Amino acid sequence: MLGSTGSIGTQALDVVHRHRDRLRVTALAARGGDVRLLAQQVVEHEVPVVAIAESSAVDAFTAALHAQRRARGCAGPNVTVLAGPDAVLTVAGSPCDVVLNGLSGAAGLEPTLAALRAGRTLALANKESLIIGGPLVQRLAAPGQIVPVDSEHSALAQCLLAGRAQDVRRLVLTASGGPFRGWSRAELAAVTPAQALDHPTWSMGPLVTVNSATLMNKGLEVVEAHLLFGVPLDDIHVVVHPQSVVHSMVEFVDGSTLAQASPPDMRIPIALGLTWPDRLADVAPACDWSTASSWQFLPLDDEAFPAVRLARSAGAHGGTAPAVLNGANEVLVAAFLAGRLPFPAIVDGVAQVLAEHLRGANGVVHPAVDGNVLQVADVLQADSWARRRAQEIVDTGTRLAT
Repeated sequence: MLGSTGSIGTQALDVVHRHRDRLRVTALAARGGDVRLLAQQVVEHEVPVVAIAESSAVDAFTAALHAQRRARGCAGPNVTVLAGPDAVLTVAGSPCDVVLNGLSGAAGLEPTLAALRAGRTLALANKESLIIGGPLVQRLAAPGQIVPVDSEHSALAQCLLAGRAQDVRRLVLTASGGPFRGWSRAELAAVTPAQALDHPTWSMGPLVTVNSATLMNKGLEVVEAHLLFGVPLDDIHVVVHPQSVVHSMVEFVDGSTLAQASPPDMRIPIALGLTWPDRLADVAPACDWSTASSWQFLPLDDEAFPAVRLARSAGAHGGTAPAVLNGANEVLVAAFLAGRLPFPAIVDGVAQVLAEHLRGANGVVHPAVDGNVLQVADVLQADSWARRRAQEIVDTGTRLAT
């Protein structure tokens, strides 16, 4: 499990805890920001190998591990601790059946590639690695080797089992609309970080939560669906569904639409990612069909929330354009959370950085937008340039182009 102390990792370990007859953890990887939780996970699941990205956190982790064992009155098996930025790559390629990539952002790319090279089934919650890696990931992945963990893409994978690829007319991704559904662009100018982090239906990390508020997350999911399922971008649609019960739908050529529905609980797609195509029993509560309820489906407001349109454009350009989109977005989200940018400037800034990249402006060395990224270095170079350019926009207070 990569990113074990994050939202995906903690929920995945809850699934493991309840299904110890089927699942065993062979290694955990975490950045090292919460060594107490990491130590608790190691002791509870008797994990033999731990990777910590921040070498400076190893001593604190060791102390926390000893404290956990004393508190529980157990000695526990020896734990191999790997440290440094490459430690996660080692565990991503280590012997196991499934690698769950729950890392956040572009940091998940090289671990995704390491897991695929090692022939592991990849339960992919880190959508960014597929989006920015595009052809790199697709070239390495064998058919069925990647199992999506995003609730929307898990839903699509389940629905697609019911028909043939040639009978699919379109994919329909559902979006909750976030906390600002129905707001105008003018109203969004006053949004605070606390408001953006208050998602109405899902509990997630700060980056994903803000991305859900801007709908950048949904834009990234459109590109992800295109890469996962081979459906043209023009045939992937987004509809706002505030209840977050229908997680996505597949429309077939005969006019029928299949939808996957369950209460908003990430443990269901996580469990499927770990055991696909098998299902574990009683992972989360099912819908209560004995109680009256209403579901809404509303059109997306592209004017107030242009992120989906922007991500679709980056996906259409291909090459390193998605990496630029993602890298700039991560920097600008962080700036917004730090109080340095207004909420609409996140997507406006991403649009400006992407436009500069596409026309080779402001120090772009190699735009590589022809859809043929050949090396990881191309992606990392584009990501680095986008982050640097986005940070310049934040630091200089550059007025954003509209």
